[in-house]
Amino acid sequence: MKWKKCSATKAQSDLGGRTLKNIWVPVSGAIAQQRNVDTIANNVANANTPGFKKDQLVFKEHLTVFSKGVDQVDLPNKEWSPDDFYHSNGAENAKVKVDGSYTDFSQGQLRPTQNPLDVALSGKGFFEVLSPNGIRYTRRGTFTVSSEGKLVTNQGYPVLSRLDPASLQAGGDLAKPADRSISIGSDARVSVTFSGDIFQKGQQIGKLSVVEFDDVHALRKEGSATFINNDFKNISTKPIQASVRQGFVEESNVNAVSEMSSLIQATRHFQTIQRAMKAYDNIAQKGVNEIAKF
Repeated sequence: MKWKKCSATKAQSDLGGRTLKNIWVPVSGAIAQQRNVDTIANNVANANTPGFKKDQLVFKEHLTVFSKGVDQVDLPNKEWSPDDFYHSNGAENAKVKVDGSYTDFSQGQLRPTQNPLDVALSGKGFFEVLSPNGIRYTRRGTFTVSSEGKLVTNQGYPVLSRLDPASLQAGGDLAKPADRSISIGSDARVSVTFSGDIFQKGQQIGKLSVVEFDDVHALRKEGSATFINNDFKNISTKPIQASVRQGFVEESNVNAVSEMSSLIQATRHFQTIQRAMKAYDNIAQKGVNEIAKF
């Protein structure tokens, strides 16, 4: 009777251990899908944010069977033990994870506003602005005039004028970017050319700094549709190809219908994985209770 109790206890332990190993597969999938849901939800929330660029995730699956291969069925010619019924081929080591995320920098639609301080970019450029934490880059050209008569973003960041191309190629004097702010006074009646030149009453008062990058995916997204460039050498020194369109705003490149469909699909995947985890829990609980009766 003592031997029988020990065998039941060992069987309970083996079953619990195998269940804990197998449950890691749906747990890893749930973690990845939760992050996917959060990413898509953020895209949907910013569908109406001018200049916003959507994010997407890249998933990575690890299947042990692909690296080890599938062995042929082997039925041992002996008295069987519980281990002989579990030929998992390392399936309990399978997992799903988020391999990384990237920003889709595709062009958003240009919406006319007839506001002379609204400017949009057609092409791959970015406006250069000065945040409290340093120089930032944005596609959101919903500019206003500050109480000091400076051209600023909707968050109050000064919009910067363009550096001399020769200085930019040589490294430039970036120590005082505040000196490159654009003053337009209290009169917002300005005209902006395709190249970013700002005119007021027939005289040029500044030039918008439009910057392009050799590798746009090296930019790191910050809040409020702004980006950080950590490598000065990433700034392109070639002639700017992007053009400035006054009286327009670039809309978000998020397709709300498509993103909502993806959000529903990701949520359903997450719920399916939760049901699988619950099934593992029920199997383990039932197995332990049944074995305990012997």
